[in-house]
Amino acid sequence: MSNLTLIIKREFIARVRNKTFVVMTFLSPLIFVGMISLITWLATLNNDEVREVAFFDETGLFLTDFKDSDHVNYIDYSTLTLNDAKDSVVIKQLYGLLYIPKKQTNKALATSIQFFADEAPNISILNDVEEIIASKLTNQNFEEKGLDLNVIENSRAKVSIQIENFSGEKTSKMANYVKMFFGGAAGYFLMMFIIIYGNMVMRSVIEEKSNRIIEIIISSVKPLQLMMGKILGTSFAGILQFIIWVILGSVLLVVATSVFGIDPQPTGVGVEQSLILQDGNQEEVQLLLEDILKLPLGTLVISFLIYFIGGYFLYSSIYAAIGAAVDSETDSQQFMLPIILPLMLGIYVGFFSVIENPHGTVSTVFSMIPLTSPIVMLMRIPFGVPWWEVVLSILLLIGSIIFMIWLAGKIYRVGILMYGKKPSYKELFKWLRY
Repeated sequence: MSNLTLIIKREFIARVRNKTFVVMTFLSPLIFVGMISLITWLATLNNDEVREVAFFDETGLFLTDFKDSDHVNYIDYSTLTLNDAKDSVVIKQLYGLLYIPKKQTNKALATSIQFFADEAPNISILNDVEEIIASKLTNQNFEEKGLDLNVIENSRAKVSIQIENFSGEKTSKMANYVKMFFGGAAGYFLMMFIIIYGNMVMRSVIEEKSNRIIEIIISSVKPLQLMMGKILGTSFAGILQFIIWVILGSVLLVVATSVFGIDPQPTGVGVEQSLILQDGNQEEVQLLLEDILKLPLGTLVISFLIYFIGGYFLYSSIYAAIGAAVDSETDSQQFMLPIILPLMLGIYVGFFSVIENPHGTVSTVFSMIPLTSPIVMLMRIPFGVPWWEVVLSILLLIGSIIFMIWLAGKIYRVGILMYGKKPSYKELFKWLRY
């Protein structure tokens, strides 16, 4: 046991004192917050740009319908000829020219409108223009048929379905997306941590094996103890790094928000739209906040820690076995598929199956399979999972960890002293019988 403690301490100190580890520990949160700030700043610049769009209306029907907004200014070129309007747009470098030709019927007009521009126009601008024209032509069609527009407008029904469970609690329409966001973020971060810290274990084994240090170490330490010491030592270093990331990232995010003036309100939402949002959807926003508070955040955090530790031990033992079986990282690539495939499968099942049917057969089965359960179960928990399913999933994971450590230990014991030959899957299977 004392040997195991010494190995854990040695691995932990070796990782923490590594220059790359230290630099990335403090640089990663800075890069992450910097990217968020840059993207937000660029989005703000993009949304602050006001585009000038000219329109040439031969019908004279839409001269007063194109109103300037926060992002688009409309210029009337209907008094010019079409060619002069095009030349003027090119010379003044306007965003584009909307051409509305004169047609006999509204139906013909609806399919004859053109937008001239050097580049493909923004889809939101096209949607706004189409909506303005469609609304005008629709009203004209109603008038031609002798229909009263006021009566039609007052007759429009606005349906808003209220979601409520059988115990009388109301739920937001966006509740499922909120749950998927929290579960998906937890599952994705877990996958990234497993890959990052698992690779640390593999590199450590390969480095000592290539330097022939392992021959000296193995003379006084059992191979299984050495493998477990590397896994535990790296895991403690990883947990320390993760804690520093959370603390430093939170501080930097607060600083960046205050220094750069990042507005949490979505860009492009004007005062008028904000009032509509506050007035029309206030109850929906309140329900959304209540749904967030109703999430089993405590269970999710505890489950994240359990599945992080369990998933890390499961995959790190595989990484350690691969590191012992090869002489370089290049040779390890042929064995990476059994690691990456289940992780990616868990992510895809989570995003494509859990959100549609969190309690369906596919979601339930993959939340029990140890190689995918750390990710899929974390995505299911916000939707409400029976406690016995979580317990069963954890027990299966623990059983798989014990089996995988035993299996990886056999490969590690033989492979750690093998040099100069890249093993195949067939040879790895033979090692299991030694």
